[in-house]
Amino acid sequence: MTEQPKQKKQNLYLIGMMGTGKSVVGQIVSEKLGLSFLDSDHEIEEQTGLSINEIFTEFGEEKFRELEHSFVVEGHESEGNLISCGGGLCIAQGMLEQLKEKGLVICLWASPETILSRTQADSNRPLLKVDSPLAEIERILAQREKRYLAADKVLSTDNRSIEQVAKLVVEFYSAQTS
Repeated sequence: MTEQPKQKKQNLYLIGMMGTGKSVVGQIVSEKLGLSFLDSDHEIEEQTGLSINEIFTEFGEEKFRELEHSFVVEGHESEGNLISCGGGLCIAQGMLEQLKEKGLVICLWASPETILSRTQADSNRPLLKVDSPLAEIERILAQREKRYLAADKVLSTDNRSIEQVAKLVVEFYSAQTS
């Protein structure tokens, strides 16, 4: 009896603002679905040997966005992955469309207040190193909202546990790929 080749699974991309749960939910979902977990920010840090903060400080946001583009185009396998995308990765012209060509895109959404409560203790958030982090979150969300809401599915993480969000992601992915 010959063994059937294992069928590859469609990539799943989690997009959304920082603090919406992409990384923690992504790790749980990847295990449940048998996908390899990748975090775009972590992959960029590994590739460059620099932290995201260092890239922003030394080279600026534009260089970081170029590195994100390279990651999307050639930095990961075309199947079998769950990718937790940095908050701004899908915003540049054509990036969301490229993600959709490569797999299923789910946006994790949260209110500005929820995002602030989840991120305020994290010093590795270069976009929140400002006098009024809540106002900055509101500004960034307003700027990115249209792109985020263009995902294949949008799931609110407000008032939901990590496990509840993970279950919803698994259910949507499974329904779309079966």
